[in-house]
Amino acid sequence: MIRPLVRFCGRKPPVPSFLTPQKLSPSLHFARHYSPTKKPPSDLPVTPTPGNYLVPINGPPRDTSRDTDLLIKSLTHKSLMPENNLVRCTVFDSDGNVTVASGEFKRTELLSKHGLLPRDLRKLDTGVNSIVPTILVRDNSILINLLHIRALIKADKVLLFDVFGSTDSKTQSLFMYDLGHKLKKSNKTMGSLPYEMRALEAIFISVIAALDAEMKVHTTVINGILSELEQDIDREKLRHLLIQSKKLSAFLQKATLIRDVIDELLDTDEDLAGLYLTEKKAGHPRAIDDHSEVEMLLETYYKHCDEIVQTVGNLVSNIRNTEEIVNIILDANRNALMHLDLKFQIGALGLAGGTFIASLYGMNLKNFIEESYWGFLGVTGVASLLTVWIIAHFLKSLRQVQRVTMTSDKKKAMKKKDTVAEKRRNHLRNWLTK
Repeated sequence: MIRPLVRFCGRKPPVPSFLTPQKLSPSLHFARHYSPTKKPPSDLPVTPTPGNYLVPINGPPRDTSRDTDLLIKSLTHKSLMPENNLVRCTVFDSDGNVTVASGEFKRTELLSKHGLLPRDLRKLDTGVNSIVPTILVRDNSILINLLHIRALIKADKVLLFDVFGSTDSKTQSLFMYDLGHKLKKSNKTMGSLPYEMRALEAIFISVIAALDAEMKVHTTVINGILSELEQDIDREKLRHLLIQSKKLSAFLQKATLIRDVIDELLDTDEDLAGLYLTEKKAGHPRAIDDHSEVEMLLETYYKHCDEIVQTVGNLVSNIRNTEEIVNIILDANRNALMHLDLKFQIGALGLAGGTFIASLYGMNLKNFIEESYWGFLGVTGVASLLTVWIIAHFLKSLRQVQRVTMTSDKKKAMKKKDTVAEKRRNHLRNWLTK
């Protein structure tokens, strides 16, 4: 009978109570201070820890205190998240002036005031590290999450959420200044665009500028590494190329996702028509197919983003080509070293053949040529000829093996025979004509 490797504990693990998350239940308190190395009394059942549901029979026990702490912290964090916690954001009015700078608002207040759902606000949650960009169109608002910008656009108001953990405060400050300038009614450069379109254009300008600046940095660094690799292949340079290649791949994914989200918005007529918040607020919503202005706006920045993606894609292709060439060069150098090693081994084999004959005469046995005048010269000559023959024979075999061709030896032999036969026929034909 096969003995099972694991056994399941009899009772289900204790679940912490969410009614009083600040105070741990006795079961969780026991799980926190429980050590698997301490054996319980034999008459008591074994109480499993939350992080060790499967107890191995064979082998030393595993320390699950860290797993238990992580589980408790995760469950406590989820239970302590109130629905009305605060969100920090900056508010711009219809004239582009900042009315609230980094103000704190309750989640429930934002949801009820702007007609949003909890899942909509989660897209703008500054505590969640979101990788996928989003542009959501709702009845009276537009939710945007692109790079360093998380904003809620209304027909006469823009809420710019503070991004915690952002390392690019300069870009954020420039964007806020540019946004306030474009939202002013006295700005003649924006023409007759409605309020929400001016906010959208300011956001896309900041996003494309950030992508373009990061692309230039990656291009300069990687081109410098590639040019250095053309002069000398060094281990340190290859390591730097690997690091920059990973960064470039992450940047390419980020730019591609932004391009895809703009493309997805362009493919949806309902969302394009829903971007006209000012007319919708005035009671004159646009028809589904009447969205030429916003479509032209989005297509412009889509082309800019696509150009960045194509440029980065070409740079990634150059890196891969360089890596392939470097691998070919390293393989060629490795083959050259192996070829040199084989030559030394062939030379050693030839010398071993010559010394074998010398060792036969070193046994101090009678060989009937001790008194011969030409004995020494004859044995030396035979040993030398054997050494030279072995070396020449195996070097010739090595050259034949080293030769790389696209056709097999049989095809080459048949082609050679056909060539010889053709020459003979031509010679015979010329002789007969004469």
